[in-house]
Amino acid sequence: MNTYRLQEEAIPVGREMDVVIVGGGATGIAAAIAASRNGARTLLIEQRGFLGGMGTVALVPAFCPFTDHVKPVIRGIGLELMERMKRNCNEEYHELYNDLLDWVPIDAEVLKRVYDDAVLESGAELLYHTFVGQICMDPAGSRIDGVVIVNKTGRSFVKCSYLIDATGDADIAAMAGVPFHKGGEQGELQPGTMCYLLTNVDRNRFKKYLKESGDTGQIPIAVQKAQASGDLPEGRKEVSGFAWVSDYLVGINFGHIFNIDGTKAEDLTRGAIEGRRKVKEQLRFLQKYVPGFEKAHLISTGEQIGIRETRRIVGDYVLTQQDFLEMRTFPDDIARNAYFIDIHMATSKDKMAIHHLPHGRSHGVPYRCLLPLGIDNLWVAGRAASSDRVVQGSLRVMPNCFAMGQAAGTAAYLAGLNGLTSREVVIDELQRLLIEQEAWLGEETHERLAVRQ
Repeated sequence: MNTYRLQEEAIPVGREMDVVIVGGGATGIAAAIAASRNGARTLLIEQRGFLGGMGTVALVPAFCPFTDHVKPVIRGIGLELMERMKRNCNEEYHELYNDLLDWVPIDAEVLKRVYDDAVLESGAELLYHTFVGQICMDPAGSRIDGVVIVNKTGRSFVKCSYLIDATGDADIAAMAGVPFHKGGEQGELQPGTMCYLLTNVDRNRFKKYLKESGDTGQIPIAVQKAQASGDLPEGRKEVSGFAWVSDYLVGINFGHIFNIDGTKAEDLTRGAIEGRRKVKEQLRFLQKYVPGFEKAHLISTGEQIGIRETRRIVGDYVLTQQDFLEMRTFPDDIARNAYFIDIHMATSKDKMAIHHLPHGRSHGVPYRCLLPLGIDNLWVAGRAASSDRVVQGSLRVMPNCFAMGQAAGTAAYLAGLNGLTSREVVIDELQRLLIEQEAWLGEETHERLAVRQ
C-alpha cells in the first residue's frame, strides 16, 4: 500500500469536557441528555446538520415497539422523546397515534426539532457538521484522552474525561484497537434499505383495496403479481412497512440492497445511488398495482441508505442467543429488550430469521455489554454493543438504542463524580439512578433495589 507521511502539526484545544459523545442517533441523543441532566459537561458531536440517525438521516418510517405487547419496556428518555414528537405533530397525527406505543410513524422534520430542543434543554452542547478523524490515547493505551475533530472551522482537539461511542459502527472503539466482529461467519452482512416518503397518496382508497382484494398491509399479493409480470425483481415478497404520517403522506420501507458495508464510504456511495434507482422502480410499481398510489409523488429519499449491521465490539460480556431465548436477567441489567430477532437475508436467495418472545416477556441487557475490552473510559452503546450476531438482530433498533444510551450517559456522569473508570461504577447506584429517571429494568431488579433501600 502506498503511504504518505503527514507533517507534525500543533492544533488548538477547542474544548475540555467531562463527557464527549460521538454520533447523534437515538443512542447518542439519550446519552447526551442523561449525562448533561445529571450534571456532566457534555458535548454531542454529529456529522450531519441534525440529530436522529436512521430515523431522520435514513428516513426509517416508524419507531420499533417500545412494549412487550403488555407494557412498555423501553421508558425513560426514549419514551419521553417519542411522546414529545407526538405532541408536536399536527392534530390529525395526534388523534391517530396518541395512545400508540408500537410502530409509531416518524415525522422526521418534527423529530429533528424535538431532538434539537431536548438536547439543548438538558444543557449539553451540540456540534454539527463535524467528524472525529482521530483519537488520542494515554501512554498506557487504556484511556482515550480526547478526539481530533474536523469541520469547516478547521481541526481542533477536544479533551475529555469520558467518551461514548454512539456511532452505531463502533468507529471510535475501532480506532482505539478494540476487538470486534462484523457480520456473519463469512463476513456476510444484512442488506441495507433505502427508505422514502411519498405524498399525494390516498389512505382511504388503499384501505378499501386491502378490504376488497384480501391483500394485507404489506401487500404481498400486489408485490408478487408485479414480480410475476416482470415489473419488480425477485427477492423481497412484501413491503416491510408503510407508516402513514397522514392520510396523504406515507413513509415506506421496502426491499434490500445487498453487499453494503456501512463502514466503507465506497459502499455507502454505491448504496445511495442504487437505492435511489430502486425507489424509482418501486414508485412505478406502487402507481401501477396499488390503488391509492396512482398519483403518488416522491418527496424525499434517505440521505443515506439504512444500515442494519456492521461492527459488534467484544465487551466484558457478549450477549448471546441463549440469553435471548431463555429471557435471562443479569445482576447488572441496564435495560430490557422485547423486540424480536430480525435478521435480514444476506442474499436474495436466503431466508430471513425471525424469532418472537412470548407476550409480556423480555430479557436483560447487562452493563458489561457496553464496556469494550481494554479501554477504561469508553462506552459503546447501541447497535454496536457486545452481542452475538443473532441478538444484534434484535438489539439494534431505536428504542433499545435509547435505553442503552441513557445507561451509558448516566454511567459516565457517575464515573466522573469520583474519577472512576467505567468498570468501577457501582452497579446498584447506576440502576437506582436509572430507575429514578424513569428507566425500566425489570421486576427482579426493581424489587431487589427496593428491598435494599
